[in-house]
Amino acid sequence: QVQLVESGGGLVQAGGSLRLSCAASGGTFSSYAMGWFRQAPGKEREFVATINWSGEGTYVVDSVKGRFTISRDNAKRTVYLQMNSLKPDDTAAYYCAARSRRWTASTTDGYDYWGQGTQVTVSS
Repeated sequence: QVQLVESGGGLVQAGGSLRLSCAASGGTFSSYAMGWFRQAPGKEREFVATINWSGEGTYVVDSVKGRFTISRDNAKRTVYLQMNSLKPDDTAAYYCAARSRRWTASTTDGYDYWGQGTQVTVSS
């Protein structure tokens, strides 16, 4: 069983930056691909970014490309989402997810474990 705990959310002005962290316990973290998703009120949960087991393979959704970067530190069992040039449209609850496979996925059903989420609010 894998437990995921997100942190780093908060209120930021448009154009600002935040770094989200997701700490994992249980399981073999270095064998899992990881992902970040977000969900705004009244909307479905959507994919944001994913990273493979080694950190050498990453993919982000087009709407955040060039602004968000996903990374991981297997020694610390932590995955990060660096968010720059934030926009009001980025406002959402952000969720970390773990996949019991080494390779990435961009759909919610590709992940086996989920964190509780951290709120990001971007003011205009």
